[in-house]
Amino acid sequence: MKTIFTLAVCAAFLSVSATAPADPTPSAPHTPDISFRHEVEHAIDHGLAWLGTNQNTNGFWSTADQPAVTALALTAFMGEPSGVNQSHPSAAIRLGYQFITNNAKPDGSIYAKGLQNYNTSICMMGLLAARNPAFDPLLRRGRQWIISQQVVNNPNPAFNGGVGYGDHGPYSDMNNTMTALEALYYSKHLAADNPGAGQDLNWAAAIHFIQSCQNLPASNNAPWVSTNADDRGGFVYLPGESKVAPFTNAAGRVALRSYGSISYAGLLSYIYADLRRDDPRVQAAFDWLRNNYTLDENPGMGPQGLYYYLHLMTKALTIYGVDQLPAANGQSIDWRREAAMKLINLQKTDGSWANSNGRWWEHDPALVTSYSLLSLEMLYPSL
Repeated sequence: MKTIFTLAVCAAFLSVSATAPADPTPSAPHTPDISFRHEVEHAIDHGLAWLGTNQNTNGFWSTADQPAVTALALTAFMGEPSGVNQSHPSAAIRLGYQFITNNAKPDGSIYAKGLQNYNTSICMMGLLAARNPAFDPLLRRGRQWIISQQVVNNPNPAFNGGVGYGDHGPYSDMNNTMTALEALYYSKHLAADNPGAGQDLNWAAAIHFIQSCQNLPASNNAPWVSTNADDRGGFVYLPGESKVAPFTNAAGRVALRSYGSISYAGLLSYIYADLRRDDPRVQAAFDWLRNNYTLDENPGMGPQGLYYYLHLMTKALTIYGVDQLPAANGQSIDWRREAAMKLINLQKTDGSWANSNGRWWEHDPALVTSYSLLSLEMLYPSL
C-alpha cells in the first residue's frame, strides 16, 4: 500500500535526489534566485570536473577494494541537472559501470574486499541511477542477496530484522540497514515485474529492528534507552551501542545518547519501510532532528562524519517534504538554501570536498565530493 511518502521517494531517486516533496507545507510564493541557482550549478560542474580528472584508468575512484565509492561517484554523474550524462554517458562513465559490474558475484552480492552489504546496496543504487535495463538482472540478484542477509534468530532479539556488514557476524546496525532498505525500496519495481524472483524482505521485522535503535521509551523498553528529553526520538548505531559516549543518570542507569547522522538514517529507514508520516515513531524522529538542526557539525559527533550527515539530512528532509524547517525557537529555516551555501563555502578551489576529520573515510576526497554533489543535486531543483 502506498503511503504519503511513496511518490516523493520515487521522485527523489528519479532525479538522484528529490524534486517533489511529500505533503508539503504551503509556503508563500517567491521569486526564484537565478543567481544562486547558477552558483549551485557551477559548484556541481566544478565538482564533477574534479571527479572526471581523478578516476583511475581501470574505471574506479579512490580504491578498487570498495566499489561503493565508485558507485557514489557514478550516481553523482547521473544526477547532473542537465541530464546529459543520462542521455550520453561518456566513455569514462561507461568504464566506471564496467568496474561495478565486474565486482558482481554469482550469488548477487557486489563487492571486492569486505563490507559486502554496504558495497552491494550502494552499488545497486549506482546501477539504478543509470536507468539501463541491461543492469536489471544484476539488480534482481542483488535484491535477493540483500534479502538473504536480514538477521534472523539472533540470541539477542533486538538485532533480528536488521542488516549488518555481512562479514562481522550476525549483528545488525542502523546504517547498513538503511542502505539495504534504500536499495530494496528503489528496486521494488523489479520484483513487481518478476513476481517469481524470490521472497521479499520481512518488513515487519525490519521495522522492529529500526525501533530497537530509537531512543523512544514508548516503543523501545531496552534498558539502555535514554529518558532524557534531549535524546527522545533520536537513534543510536545499534541496540546497546552508540557512537556518542553514554551517560549515567541519577539512578545509576547507563543510557545511550542520540546523534545526528544515524538519526537521519533512522528516519529514512522508517520512510523506506512505508511507515506513515503520522506514525509516532516517525514524528519523534523528525522532532529530534529539527530540534538538533545544525550545519556546523554532526550533532553529537562534532566534525566526525559531517559530510555524510549533510548528505543524509538533505535526502531525508527532501523526502519528508520539508520546505521551511520549523526550528525549536519557533522560527522557520530555509534549510535548502542554507545547506547549499554551506556546501559551496566548503568546496575547495580544485572542485573537491574533504573533511579534515578522517572518521568514516571522510579524508577521502572522492567519497566526500560524491556526498556533496549528491546533496547539491538534491537541493538544486527546489532552490
